Parts: sequence; C-alpha cells; structure tokens
Amino acid sequence: MHNVAITGTGVFTPSAVISNDELVAAFNTYADLWNAENADAIAAGNAAAKEHSSSDFIVAASGIEQRYVLDKEGVLDPARMFPRLPGRPDDAPGYMAEIGVDAAQKALAAAGRAAADVDLVICAASNMERAYPAIAVEIQQLLGAGGFAFDMNVACSSATFGLQTAADMIRAGSVKSALVINPEICSAHLEWRDRDCHFIFGDVATATLVERDDALETPHFKLLSTRCATQFSNNIRNNNGYLRRTHDHMEDRRDMQFMQNGRKVFKEVLPLVSKHIADHMADAGIDAADLRRLWLHQANKTMNDYIGKKVLGRVPAPDEQPNILQDYANTSSAGSIIAFSKHSDDLASGDKGLICSFGAGYSVGSVIVERA
Repeated sequence: MHNVAITGTGVFTPSAVISNDELVAAFNTYADLWNAENADAIAAGNAAAKEHSSSDFIVAASGIEQRYVLDKEGVLDPARMFPRLPGRPDDAPGYMAEIGVDAAQKALAAAGRAAADVDLVICAASNMERAYPAIAVEIQQLLGAGGFAFDMNVACSSATFGLQTAADMIRAGSVKSALVINPEICSAHLEWRDRDCHFIFGDVATATLVERDDALETPHFKLLSTRCATQFSNNIRNNNGYLRRTHDHMEDRRDMQFMQNGRKVFKEVLPLVSKHIADHMADAGIDAADLRRLWLHQANKTMNDYIGKKVLGRVPAPDEQPNILQDYANTSSAGSIIAFSKHSDDLASGDKGLICSFGAGYSVGSVIVERA
C-alpha cells in the first residue's frame, strides 16, 4: 500500500459576475411579464402570481452575494433566463473540457508537474455536457496526459468521491498520479425563473492533483483518510437526460432542471453529514481539537454553520471554517475544493483539516488531510 498526497489545486473562475441586485432586477421583470401574460388565470384562481425576489431575501436564505457565470447576458434576459452557450463543432473543445483544462493546468503548475506525469484523469461533476465520449478523455487529450480517463457523477459530492477513487487507485499501485477535475457549469441546469432557487448556483472549474507520496519534497498535504456514503432521496433532483426525447408531452417541464425540497433537505442532510463526519473522524482517530480547518461544501451558510458547530462542539472561528459561498455561490462539487485551494496555504506542518461535500443522492464524502 502506498501513501497518498494532494500536491496541487487549481481554480478556473469565469470573468462574468452577476450581483444579487442584477439578478433580482432581471427576475422581477420576468415575474411581472409572466403575471401580466397570465392575469386571467391568476384572477380565476387557476395560477398563482409570481412573487418578487430581493437581495435581502437571497442573502438571508443562503449567504450568497454574487456568482460567476460563463454567460451573463442570457441569464439576465427576462425573455430567456438561462445562459447562451453556442454549440461547438466536434473538432473544437467542449465547454467543460475547456474550463477543466484551465483548472488542471493551474493545479499542475502549483505542484511543479507536467501533464505527462499524470496517468489518470477523472472528470467528476454534477452534469456532463454529453453522454460520450467521456469529457475526461477529451481533457486527457487536450492536456497531453497519459494513462486513462473516465467521467463520474455523484452530484455535489463528485469531487470527494473522485478523490477517494483516485486515492484508492494510488494506494493499490494501479496509478501513481491522478487529476480529479470538477468543471461545473451549474448555470445551465439551474431554473433561473424559480424564486426559491434562482440565486443558488454559479459556474467554475476546479482540479486537484493527487500523487503517490514517495518522500515528496515539494509542499503537499498528506491524504490520511477518505470516506463516502450514499442514501437515496428524491429531494434534490434533475430529470433531464438522454431519454427525454422518448417521453411524450415534454414541453417545458419544471423537473427538467434543478429541483429541491429545501425544508426536507435541511432536515435530513444536516444530521446525515454531521454523523458521517463524526464517525469518520472517530474511526481515523481524529478528535475535534485536532482539526485546524474545515473546508465544507459551499451550498448554504446556515447549513455550514450548523455542521461546523456539530463537528467542533462549538461555533467555529472564521478562519477554521472559511466560506467562499458569498463570492462564488453554490458551485456543486467544486465548492469545497475552491475553499481548500484558497484557504490552505497558511496551515503549518502537522495541521489537520477535513474536506467535505454533500448533496443529491443523498451523498456525502469526506477527506482528512494533514499539512506535510
């Protein structure tokens, strides 16, 4: 069995930013147009008028202040309310591959490695741009990496599940170096016309380089332990997929985009994640006092505050549980990796931390690391 280390991370951040005020203005204009078009149905009691959103509501509900997106104009167009990403020819890089390569190159540069050193590429994300060929294989080719590549999808837990998969292969000796890449174009599967969720997601790509720890001399984090778990639930769901065209009456069904039953998610996910982390730490021999930092899934500030308090047995100090949610919004599987990438360099040798992501499935994955 070989030891495993995280040697580099990279983050691709789109240039376009949507503030809460901009998003609210577009949504409220859309709501007014919809209410006018459906005034008779609303008056007859056959439809409910759409309520306005507000920046105060968004911050109170989530802690989100802005989000990065690949396309801003399409999202803010009240007559459209979703991004405009033109189709590309087959001989051009796909959108996910393009942003994934950017993040991967940054991770390689941070570790001082070349793409040729990599013998496994995993593209782990909540939605894939196409069914096949695998996005990971395209990224592998664009990077010039060796070995093999494959896609995996465990929704918001894809990054931590990908890290466990890569770590297990390295421990077993089947690969020496792996890139786990999380290109999340969440703006394309968010229903921007739904007041309850129109503010949740943003776009980003992250990459984590994981290597065999053969007395590494470059800065790295020892990957001490990983754990993943799943429990089926319909409370977070997206029914879009390749079978869609086989169904009759598929006009603009709401369940073809992101959906969640927020109250049930809070009620069921919080204890599931808290227990998962507690059990993982106990089995790994890690006490709460041993943890210097928590890099949690960036979905909702209230959820993270609850989990952090449960894990540490007290309210975490700001530097113990860094949030990037206010700037990036929910970026699905990439959120905890953004937090780790941006808030880990200050840790001293021997400091331990825990990366955790959770979401649809339900799924939860945790990774315990130690600064070398």
